[in-house]
Amino acid sequence: MNAKSNLKFRLIVMNFLEFAVWGAYLTSLGRYLGNIGLGSHIKWFFAMQGIVSIFMPTLMGILADRRIQAQKVLSLCHGLAGIFMLGAGYYCLSAGDAVQFGPLFVLYSISLAFFMPTIALVNSVAYNALREQNMDPVKEFPPIRVFGTIGFICSMLMTNFLKIDGVAMQDSYTQLMSSGLLSLVLCVYALSMPKCPVNRSEGKTNFVDAFGLKAFTLFKDSQFAVFFIFSMLLGASLQITNGYANTFLGSFAADPALAGTFAVKHSNALIAISQASETLCILLIPFCMRKFGIKKVMLIAMMAWVFRFAFFGLGHPSMPGVLLFVLSCIVYGIAFDFFNISGSLYVEQRTGADIRSSAQGLFMMMTNGFGASVGTLAAGAVIDACDVFNTPANWPKAWFIFAGYALVVALLFAVCFKYKHVPEANEVEKTNA
Repeated sequence: MNAKSNLKFRLIVMNFLEFAVWGAYLTSLGRYLGNIGLGSHIKWFFAMQGIVSIFMPTLMGILADRRIQAQKVLSLCHGLAGIFMLGAGYYCLSAGDAVQFGPLFVLYSISLAFFMPTIALVNSVAYNALREQNMDPVKEFPPIRVFGTIGFICSMLMTNFLKIDGVAMQDSYTQLMSSGLLSLVLCVYALSMPKCPVNRSEGKTNFVDAFGLKAFTLFKDSQFAVFFIFSMLLGASLQITNGYANTFLGSFAADPALAGTFAVKHSNALIAISQASETLCILLIPFCMRKFGIKKVMLIAMMAWVFRFAFFGLGHPSMPGVLLFVLSCIVYGIAFDFFNISGSLYVEQRTGADIRSSAQGLFMMMTNGFGASVGTLAAGAVIDACDVFNTPANWPKAWFIFAGYALVVALLFAVCFKYKHVPEANEVEKTNA
């Protein structure tokens, strides 16, 4: 195995573990919380992913740019995230049927605070390693990132089908323990990654340079500012189905005729189709970025979110309605990848080496931070207004509201983001000032 192939394999393992950590609980946590009587608090558990992403990815990105090598920051974050997630699982084990919102939420939130920065850090470590081997991240990273999605799927399927003491992990606190253990594995593995550069230049005379806040100056570029603002607005859609899709599908169990259907009994496995779709859509990104440019790629993602929500509203666990659930999961691959991965690559292309980690953290802050936190809380307000837990027949109404929001964002983006794309193989993305 030559040096480049060996590097790709190592990056594949890193991405596999990174998203296996998340997949162990992300789509099934809402179902578990509902089982233990904390259904009304689901929105806070998923909003917290956004709240910590407002500041933690940026802070850890600055640390990686200015003070400590990125692979070491990645290891530190996963070590702490794993310890606190294991603590959350152990609390649930010891509390039995008396799990309280406060202790669980605190332990879970601290774990998230250190996990969320790792998504951007993994990208930074991978991009740096590829550049060191004179490989193009736009071409080489998407096939590597596919294995992150495969890791997510493997964790989801394990959580769906594996039973511990007769209880499926998707209905149990064991999903938290599984995530914590995987995080500790990656804590150790991250230290084997190629060393990343740290910019410790002397003579810093102002606050912005001293604390690595230069990434925020990207907002001076009007089109970069528009890109980040709409990334935030679209980011509002990210956690809606993570928080409520499994809970929605589980609500059909109240009907004995539907309780045994695959979509209800194995909802986590059904939702895994979303991640399977990701593995294919990621491979389309290099072609689409070069052929269409970031604006059209983002518009495609936005319209995919419209269909993602609409198909949930129109679907039903029995045939043929279940096929609409499947279609919703298929378009998710486009909705997620064409936004998250393409957006990350766009930021990579348009920023200098001295602020790349910080800029990736800023992108995470706008999408998984402000966007996801506000979006999740707003979605929770919609769910509460529709009273779906007392009147399950109102679930479609909520999904259609979410679809309408995504459509409005897409239309506004088409008008506001001024962009000129030159479809050449080696063309760096450009925007008009």
